[in-house]
Amino acid sequence: MQLERYIDAVLRRRWLVVALAVVILLITGAGGQFIKTTNDYRIMFGEDNPQLAAFRTLEKTFSTSDTALIAVAPKGGSVFTKEALGALEELTEAGWKTPHSSRVDSLTNYNHSQAEGDDLIVEPLVDDASALNDADLARIRKTALSASEIAGRLVSHDGRVGGLAITFILPDDLDAAVIEISDYLNDLLAKARAKYPDISFYLTGDVIMHRAFADVTKEELETLMPLVFLMIIIATALLLRSVLGTLAIVISIVFILINTLGVAGWLGAVFSPTNSGVPIIIMAISVANSVHIVTATLLGMGNGLDKNASIAASLRNNAWPVFLTSLTTAIGFLSLNTSDSPPFHVLGNLVALGVLCSFVYAMTLLPALLSILPLRARRISTEKSSFFDRFGDFVVERRAYLLTFVAVLTALLISGIPRNEFTERWVHYFDERYQFRRDTDFVFENLTGLDSLEYSLKAGREGGITDPEYLKKVEAFAEWCRKQPKVSHVRAFSDVMKRLNKNMHGDDPAFYKIPEDPRLAAQYLLLYEFSLPFGMDLNNRIDVAKSTTRMTVVIRTLSSKDQRDFDEHAQAWLRANIPEFAAEASGITMVFAHLTLRNIHSMLRGTIIAMALISLILILVFKNVRVGLISLVPNFIPAAMTFGLWGHLVGRVGLAGSVMTAIAFGIIVDDTIHFLSKYLRNRREGLSATESVRAVFRTVGHALWTTTAVLSLGFLVFASSGFEVSWALGLMVAITLVFALLADFLLLPPLLMLLDRKD
Repeated sequence: MQLERYIDAVLRRRWLVVALAVVILLITGAGGQFIKTTNDYRIMFGEDNPQLAAFRTLEKTFSTSDTALIAVAPKGGSVFTKEALGALEELTEAGWKTPHSSRVDSLTNYNHSQAEGDDLIVEPLVDDASALNDADLARIRKTALSASEIAGRLVSHDGRVGGLAITFILPDDLDAAVIEISDYLNDLLAKARAKYPDISFYLTGDVIMHRAFADVTKEELETLMPLVFLMIIIATALLLRSVLGTLAIVISIVFILINTLGVAGWLGAVFSPTNSGVPIIIMAISVANSVHIVTATLLGMGNGLDKNASIAASLRNNAWPVFLTSLTTAIGFLSLNTSDSPPFHVLGNLVALGVLCSFVYAMTLLPALLSILPLRARRISTEKSSFFDRFGDFVVERRAYLLTFVAVLTALLISGIPRNEFTERWVHYFDERYQFRRDTDFVFENLTGLDSLEYSLKAGREGGITDPEYLKKVEAFAEWCRKQPKVSHVRAFSDVMKRLNKNMHGDDPAFYKIPEDPRLAAQYLLLYEFSLPFGMDLNNRIDVAKSTTRMTVVIRTLSSKDQRDFDEHAQAWLRANIPEFAAEASGITMVFAHLTLRNIHSMLRGTIIAMALISLILILVFKNVRVGLISLVPNFIPAAMTFGLWGHLVGRVGLAGSVMTAIAFGIIVDDTIHFLSKYLRNRREGLSATESVRAVFRTVGHALWTTTAVLSLGFLVFASSGFEVSWALGLMVAITLVFALLADFLLLPPLLMLLDRKD
């Protein structure tokens, strides 16, 4: 009776309902101006992430790791020409003027040391490239390619590509600084390309990746969201075949979206590429509730009821299922709070808020709009059966075959699950439409790797880094790393000391080895440090107390699993040979390498809790343990089928896959709830299981098909994203929704007819 009075109040005071909705819209929507976006990729890591904590400790001990790398590739095939070295020299000089820069290392300003009598001479490898002759160029080439500190890092081993690395100290306002830096460097390279048309220039690095994140966020908010909105309008209009019904849904979606994003702004939400799809997901999900109500309204009008009576009947039949679907969907998205990546917390909470708004507006604004608009519906012929009448007959008559078919299909698909590898490559987050990805690929293939593992090697006492025994251990570890496949460069402090020992013995190659006397080694280091120009000291390689050195192992493109395996292999070698050095590698590469694995573990816990809670709700709500348990089958199978298909076709599950199940489960249960709600109502009215199934297809078959189609198309739009987390998540959820519809149409009815035989 309370529901009846509520429905009557909404329809009688429809204009007041619309007016109140507008007032609320204006109040909440004003918060939209406070929505923030960030280009800081470190937002993807939680504060309690141990790899992130280790990375921050590394930066505090040595120096920051925010860098930009410029690669210079002459079309003539060698960087050792006057023109190419001149271009590098100019870029190096200009690099010091880059905003927030603290250091510039390049092929040309490499501090080459050599002996002149009893003096140690430390000077840039190239000084005034325009004055070089052929002999100078040959000498520079020989020195550069034999210098282990830069070969494979700032010059390719074949001498075809040179590079320079700029290190930055970024301020608190990182977003503005990144834009300032990237704009400066892009302008600098534009001028260089105009001046040196025979040289190609490429730009990559951590700071440039920050900017790429910003570009992705902007693109998804500005292009994908309007595209989804347009797609929803077209798809809904075609499937409902009612312009005014579609208009009512669109208006409701606009209200839901503005309210949700407005509240997000008031709460200070921050968007990044990982969660920039929030508006798209909200729009897609909001359609589902609205479609059920509008479809039932049009069906009632088509059967001869007047408009308001049809709206009332629709609300009466859909209020409870819509509430349940909203509740279960919200639970699914709220489970993202267990994710190890904070942006997914924002995604889950905002979509859950959007789902709440969707339920409220589906029960208030939408019926009020339907009552106000001059809605029309085509008269339904009683003589001609609809498609879903015929489909219901097909399912009933072929139920045994359908059970077998779905069982075989499920088994075939699920067999692909073990083929999945939980890994990814951070640079492949961006596809080749982005200049960052193209430039990074070139640097990977022609100059150096960008993935680096950082090892802090402790000497055990202050000033101990010049002890010969310590240096020999560092050298042994460095040589072991250099022998590993895919390692492109190793920077170790032992190389500096070997070079200094050779210099102090008249550059005799026989003395390119660790000094034997610790006091002389300490003096060599002190003399060398005094000889270095300002800004080019060794503080990024040794700590202040001279008790720890930093060894950097640069590797070629490897997946996160390969990176973790490499480090585990290195730890095993250290434990067996130098146990005092055994400690997990650090660096931003390792933070990314562990992110997917950590997220899978954290989301497994959250997904299990969400699934258990939703399953319990279904059993309690249906008040029928047998039917409640049957309902779990079509809800659990679709995600497994998707992972199996993914294993057969892709074989790699990354960050998106780790949260897909939680998102999809909360959505796919909606169709099951609508199907079983109508089924149980028919059973309580005395219909048999077979007749109840036929009646369900007749009343909600079209609505279930419509909502799945719109939701799938909405998530498929993500497939056009240039960001892997977005397109993989969208594609996997869309596939899961399709499998869920197949399960609800072809598996659930046969199961009910087989197991629910009690009259």
